[in-house]
Amino acid sequence: MENLIKSAQQGNRNDYLKLFKQYENDIYRIAFMYVKNQEDALDVVQETAYRSFKSITSLKEPKHFKTWLIKITISCSIDLLRQSKKVAPLIAETQKMVEQQKWIEEKDGRDIPRSLWLRDLIDTLNETEKSIILLRYYEDCTIKEIKGILNIPLGTVKTILYRALKRLRNQVKEEDMYEG
Repeated sequence: MENLIKSAQQGNRNDYLKLFKQYENDIYRIAFMYVKNQEDALDVVQETAYRSFKSITSLKEPKHFKTWLIKITISCSIDLLRQSKKVAPLIAETQKMVEQQKWIEEKDGRDIPRSLWLRDLIDTLNETEKSIILLRYYEDCTIKEIKGILNIPLGTVKTILYRALKRLRNQVKEEDMYEG
């Protein structure tokens, strides 16, 4: 893999494509978690491919190729959201969505998948908190890897992670109280 990266850094497009294809599904999954639709996620994948190819010479450590790609993916996703002025739903909007889901559940007796509700809760977090939660629990990145991806101190990653988890727990408790 290191040879492919060095070759790609020297401008070999075929080797770069081989590398990128290895992580294309991961990139799409991360993008989709941010932008919430297939078309925009595919746009992010394309933009990530373009930006990473143009700047592959800036990659200092070949072993960090995936981390570097994820960082670019997050940046592209956030840029797309800012450009299209899509913002994550506010807590009130999320609660409204949960209420609508409860109504659907009561009306036809089906359960709404908990994963949909969890995504709604994650959307209430700010960009940094959301990035850390997604990387840690959806991409199984270590705290050290997250530090490298987001370029923030290790202690800050831990603090933001615990703060985000606390916010999510509190929101779940509020929902449980609301139901009861």
